[in-house]
Amino acid sequence: MRCPNHLLLQLDQGHRLRERSGYRGRFAPSPTGVLHFGNLQTALLSWLQARCCGGEWFLRIDDLDTPRNRPESLLRIQSDLLWLGLHWDGQPILQSSRLGIYNSWLSSLRRSGLVFACRCSRRDLAGESIYPGTCRAIDAGWGWRAQRLPSWRLRVPEHNPFGSGDVVVRRADGFIAYQLATVIDELSFGITDVVRGNDLQDALPAQRSLYAALGQKPPRFWHGPLLYDDDGQKLSKRESSAGLDVARLNGEDPAHVIGQLAAGLGLVPMGTRLSLDELLSDVRDASTLPLNS
Repeated sequence: MRCPNHLLLQLDQGHRLRERSGYRGRFAPSPTGVLHFGNLQTALLSWLQARCCGGEWFLRIDDLDTPRNRPESLLRIQSDLLWLGLHWDGQPILQSSRLGIYNSWLSSLRRSGLVFACRCSRRDLAGESIYPGTCRAIDAGWGWRAQRLPSWRLRVPEHNPFGSGDVVVRRADGFIAYQLATVIDELSFGITDVVRGNDLQDALPAQRSLYAALGQKPPRFWHGPLLYDDDGQKLSKRESSAGLDVARLNGEDPAHVIGQLAAGLGLVPMGTRLSLDELLSDVRDASTLPLNS
C-alpha cells in the first residue's frame, strides 16, 4: 500500500518511539460506564508488565462510539485509576480527537483499492462466522441508498493466514470501526505490547489482517484471565455494583483493593494488603504474570 507523506510520517514517528523506549504499553477503556473489577484487573496486569520491563504505559480512551458514551465516565475512569495509584505516562489519548487521522487512512485505503462498499446487514450475515465476500465483486455504491450508507470492508486476500475474512473499517452508520482505529493508534504511538483480557483474542485475526494490509509489524499481544460473577458470567459495565463505589462505601482503601486484585491473579496470598510499589517489588519479573500470547 502506498501512503501519502503525512501518513508515512506518522508511521516513522511510531517506529522511532518503539526504538527509543523499548517497551510501550497502553490501557484502552471505553467511557461507557464505570470500570468494573475485571477492567481494573486488566489495567493492573498491563501496568505491571510495562513497569517490570522498565517501559512506558499510556491511557487511551476509546470513545468513538458516541451514542454509547457517558460524559461522566471519562473523568471517572481517570479518577479510579489514580485512586489505585495506576499512573500513566503523558496525557490521556482520546480517539475522538483523532477522527481526521482515521479518515485520512480510510481515504488512502480506498484510493489503493483495498476497501470495498458492503451493504450486507447483520440479518444477511446471520450464522456466518466469517464474512462470505458477498459484495466483493459487485458495485454496491458508496453513497446513500434506501436511507443507508454502506459499510467499508478491507479487501483481505482469500487465503490469508489469519482467517479474518474482509474486515469492517467503517461502519454503515458512518463511525470509524474499532479495529481500524486501534491498529492506527498502536502504530502511531509506537505501542510494542498490548495486554488485554482473554475475551479479545477473537479480535486478533482482523487486526493482524489490517497490519498486513498496511505492511506494518504488529505489537506483541498478551491476554490475561477474566473475572466472573457468582453465576459464572463475565463481568460487564452493566454490573455497576462491580465498580469501586461499593469498595469505597465498605471502607476499603487502595491497599485492600490492590491486594484483592493481585490475589485474584495468583500474585499474592488472599487477604494481602499492599501498595502498587510493593506489588511491583514483589513481582519484579514480567514472566511471572498470568499472561498468554
